[in-house]
Amino acid sequence: MGAFSFSYICFMAKTFGASVATVYETLRDLANKDQQGFVTETEFNRFASIAQLNIFNGLFDELKDAKRLTRAGFNPMRDKSRIKRIEEDLSIFSTKATVTKNNGVFDMTSDNTIKPVARIISISTAGSILLNQSTKKPIEICYDEEKIERILISNLSAPTEEFPVALVSNDIHVFPTSINKIEVRYYKFPEGRNANGTRNDNQPNVITPVDFELPEHYTSDLVYEIGKMVGLNLRDNDIVNYTGQEMQARKQAETY
Repeated sequence: MGAFSFSYICFMAKTFGASVATVYETLRDLANKDQQGFVTETEFNRFASIAQLNIFNGLFDELKDAKRLTRAGFNPMRDKSRIKRIEEDLSIFSTKATVTKNNGVFDMTSDNTIKPVARIISISTAGSILLNQSTKKPIEICYDEEKIERILISNLSAPTEEFPVALVSNDIHVFPTSINKIEVRYYKFPEGRNANGTRNDNQPNVITPVDFELPEHYTSDLVYEIGKMVGLNLRDNDIVNYTGQEMQARKQAETY
């Protein structure tokens, strides 16, 4: 029973990306409906990855606004739910990498197994497990070179192996310099998914096809974002209606 429950939970946790076919067919139908021309597959592919990136970047601004409103006491229950939703969606893009120092710096681009970094979440020393206790230490992150200089010369706040500090710029510099390996948790840039939900290193593409990595509930947002780029004058009601019809048709087709 326990094994069955675990398998069931894993299955339920699988994330499916927004269908590239649904987004494209919705855009095509809306363009035909308003007699605004035909959206070609090549044209769609040119804008698909940009649209996904725009929505991805917008999630960080939306999360910041939701947290600010919650702190200010405006609709706290609604915004807590909103914060949870955004954090769950962003968690899809969260990953981690162990990086070894090379020529005095930690270069996230030196290892082709590390995905391009969109935003760093946290950095820690790459410790081991001793007597069931982790030896990893969190590393404070600094983006200001002037501030790091003040920290380094301070008698009170100078970094130690117990309390290290990282300067993040093009590379990552960690102080004290005796630290040679770190673990970085970060958000990678969005890519694509196969129809079964597994990740695909390629960008969304209607010809191949490769679905969006953004979850399915961003289908309408993707239609709107790409529609703006191809010059369509889209209306919210039309997007919602057409997207719903396409998603329903797709699910019915998968049933048979």
